[in-house]
Amino acid sequence: MRQASIISSGYSARMGTVADQIPRMRGRPRAFDQQAALDRAMMLFWRQGYEPTSLSDLSRAMGINAPSIYAAFGNKERLFLRVLDRYLENRIGEVERALQASTAEAAVRHLLIRAARRFTSPENPPGCLVVLAAARVSPQARTIQSKLRHRRRRREALLRARIQQGIDAGELPIGTRAAPLAKFYATVFQGMAMQAADGASRSELEAVAKEALAAWPHVCSANRSH
Repeated sequence: MRQASIISSGYSARMGTVADQIPRMRGRPRAFDQQAALDRAMMLFWRQGYEPTSLSDLSRAMGINAPSIYAAFGNKERLFLRVLDRYLENRIGEVERALQASTAEAAVRHLLIRAARRFTSPENPPGCLVVLAAARVSPQARTIQSKLRHRRRRREALLRARIQQGIDAGELPIGTRAAPLAKFYATVFQGMAMQAADGASRSELEAVAKEALAAWPHVCSANRSH
């Protein structure tokens, strides 16, 4: 699907990374593996959320002291933004691949079914870091909340564009509106992340996905024949 590929490549080019805005630290090479340390910080932020995670929590999880954290990553906010970039490196590709399915309906199905599997994987904390890390925060953490909100809206925009392609291709009934339909499935996606955090199993989330997919608007047989 050429149009879906265009959406994917355009999205990647526009998004850049959060860390693009962070000044690079200069000096001697660090005596620890920064990527491994970021992965450990990511798991902690994912499990606990942004604000509840303290610098001492991060120091223990990352295996480095607070001065080394500041020297390598800056403050807690900058560290989280680096973590967010690393988290999205893998997840953006999954979303893009799902949205390149042959039809808009198949794209949404892939997105939700894969989410059910990913949100409940024993290899990671449950749910989605982008959905869960800063749902409610103090004024001091509003920048982080805004960054995560932006990422969620970009994912919804990708979904809306893919649904619009399906409408334009005649896959959905005349009069279908892409924006509210994308909002509905984005809400299901985020709700599945919350349910996973509350202990929902993969099979339960797959059942939710299937119920949501049953609401997909189909072109009736009579209209297809014309």
